[in-house]
Amino acid sequence: MDDKHILVAGGGIGGLAAALACSRAGWSVQLVERVGAFAEVGAGIQMGPNVVRVLHGWGLEQALRQVAAFPDVLRVRAAASGHALGQLRLGARALSRYGAPYATIHRADIHQVLLAAVQRQGGVDLQTGQRLDSFVDTGNVVQAKTADGLQMEGQALIGADGLWSTVRQQLLQDAAPRVTGHLAYRALIAQANLPAALRSQEVTVWLGPRLHVVQYPVRAGEYLNVVAIVEGAVDGDVQDWDHATHPRGLLSSMGNTCTPLQDLVNAIANWRLWALCDRPPMAGAHEQAQGRVALLGDAAHPMRPYMAQGAGMAMEDAARLQQMLGGPERPMVERLRQYADARWQRNARVQARSIRNGEIFHATGMVRWGRDLAMRLLGERLLDVPWLYRG
Repeated sequence: MDDKHILVAGGGIGGLAAALACSRAGWSVQLVERVGAFAEVGAGIQMGPNVVRVLHGWGLEQALRQVAAFPDVLRVRAAASGHALGQLRLGARALSRYGAPYATIHRADIHQVLLAAVQRQGGVDLQTGQRLDSFVDTGNVVQAKTADGLQMEGQALIGADGLWSTVRQQLLQDAAPRVTGHLAYRALIAQANLPAALRSQEVTVWLGPRLHVVQYPVRAGEYLNVVAIVEGAVDGDVQDWDHATHPRGLLSSMGNTCTPLQDLVNAIANWRLWALCDRPPMAGAHEQAQGRVALLGDAAHPMRPYMAQGAGMAMEDAARLQQMLGGPERPMVERLRQYADARWQRNARVQARSIRNGEIFHATGMVRWGRDLAMRLLGERLLDVPWLYRG
């Protein structure tokens, strides 16, 4: 076995970021992905300057520029009236203040950017159709096998296998992810297929009682990504909740929202539905690494989407992992312990803030009134997040 060999479970955004980071640090990588081809489903994601800066550091600025959109402003509006509540300047302000722009991108596009970077980097063995089944940390190496019997061995195992992580379950033996009671309707539509009044190159967040809607451009601005999150019960197996759906459930939840928002929802025929799950904020470094096994992204810290940082924290994890795997020679257990020590508190803070933001976004009564007043008075100071965007 190569004495600088890392195993990675999962071929999504987090797994590919981990593979790229390990390879850039001088390690060979064997990555296993359970599906038969590398692909990413879903719709868009937002990437703050903290995340874009990581991608630029990996030499992906030009690749990102070809497929992402870079909105100049984020606007918050009341879903009921359509009135503006506040705005955050992005664009040149984000670049000047944080050293990188704010980007919006389709998940499949950032996945493809990372996959192409991994393939160019070299030193990564990508294996599809292989689901990691079990592993043993012997103290000297990690031995792992897949459900199809593929045997692997490496100096470490990085579990980047998502919300329902097999690596996490064996490492921490904790409970299943918790169901949040929030349902996400997601859609993607070509801007050319929308009435001119509904097209947008901005990020817009519509806040209403027990719901909110986010829209932003992706695919270099040619498409509009729309996510509507409402409160509701899960019917059936939560792991199967990624499917096409009729918008009638969404429309019934919209209530007395304003005409422009209802027009946007009605203009979109095809929606997919997700039941949102998360875990409590991390309680310590032991939840991110033990021995020669480490967790990354949703496997370690799944979070609600109310700070738009789920994928971002996975890429930050990978960047820190690269730092720990590079540099002077030292024991792997020490490298992974330092990785976990450096990451868990920031991840926990984003998890906790995401939960709180969801409560604020969906507020009713006096809390909603106070939120709207504070946003009108404080505006950009309330919406900016320097501790997050500075990295």
